[in-house]
Amino acid sequence: MSAVGIVSSCSCLHPGIWLLKPGMHKMSFFGLHTATKCAAKDCYEVLVLGGGTGGIAMSARMKRKVGAGNVAVVEPSKTHYYQPLWTLVGGGAKQLATSARSTESVMPKGVEWIKSRVTALDPDKNCVWLENDIKLSYKYLIIALGISLQYEKIKGLPEGFDHPKIGSNYSVHTVEKTWKAIQEFKEGNAIFTFPNTPVKCAGAPQKIMYLSEAYWRKTGKRSKANIMFNTSLGVIFGVKKYADALLEIIKERNITINYKYNLVEVRADKQEAVFENLDKPGVTEVHQYDMLHVTPPMGPPNVLINSPVSDGSGWVDVDKETLQHKKYPNVFGIGDCTNLPTSKTAAAVVRWIYLLPAGNRLQQGDPSRI
Repeated sequence: MSAVGIVSSCSCLHPGIWLLKPGMHKMSFFGLHTATKCAAKDCYEVLVLGGGTGGIAMSARMKRKVGAGNVAVVEPSKTHYYQPLWTLVGGGAKQLATSARSTESVMPKGVEWIKSRVTALDPDKNCVWLENDIKLSYKYLIIALGISLQYEKIKGLPEGFDHPKIGSNYSVHTVEKTWKAIQEFKEGNAIFTFPNTPVKCAGAPQKIMYLSEAYWRKTGKRSKANIMFNTSLGVIFGVKKYADALLEIIKERNITINYKYNLVEVRADKQEAVFENLDKPGVTEVHQYDMLHVTPPMGPPNVLINSPVSDGSGWVDVDKETLQHKKYPNVFGIGDCTNLPTSKTAAAVVRWIYLLPAGNRLQQGDPSRI
């Protein structure tokens, strides 16, 4: 099966583009809900929603394919953070500033950066709506909106972060508080949590625990620390081979694991963390803490919930072998906002792409060339 090009009546579109690969849905002029003619700044051949790792990588790839002037990225943030580094920031090995770059500096040269927030998607009309009722049309849409932190689903947060001895590596506003809490710890319970939702980088909640344990050994505080990993899951890790190895480390380092414990409230003024026992719904336990690292509940961005492009849970509904939307053939999704059957981490997405048959990869070619 050969690739299929698309013709559209949108005047900004460049003819003769071939974005489809074998294995993807065929598209034709009659198969698209074609947008009306529009001015160059109102319509793009490729519109990317989100300026994180996935969005920037795909805009760079699309720029080489269709030309910089035909690609735009919608991203409201002025600063782009390399978030994997925050584990080391929270662990005291790196400074927060080293994880930051201006969004302008990482945006591919010539690609238009639209400094706004997406408020609605209308794939039936090939358009999206931004703040201030601005409408943008597209020929192809790539959704890379990531995953949203939901601290507010834990009673007492985020206001609890105004108190000492509590931090979270998942937010730019709280990651430095983690290192401060680790340094100021003297003795007692050090609790690390894992929520009852999908999370990005599911290994990060454990990484900071091991870094903390190592620091307290180095500073002579380890014998006074009761380290606890309270996880909503029933296992330490989803892959048995790695779970077995981690359990050996946990045993060696004398760390306590409490399975099926989900953090539901933080009483920061009293240094109390309240956990629900998921095996006994409604039953809670209060744990006193002298250091608390919170991994927040997470979910799809609000704009995707009940959106035409999303499944019943709010994730972008894509084909796992092509990243192409199951209903709208000119819409693609990448990264944490999709319902791919992988962990929500960039590493998992890259591995997934390389495991696919060569003919079913979404426009990635060789990711090392991005």
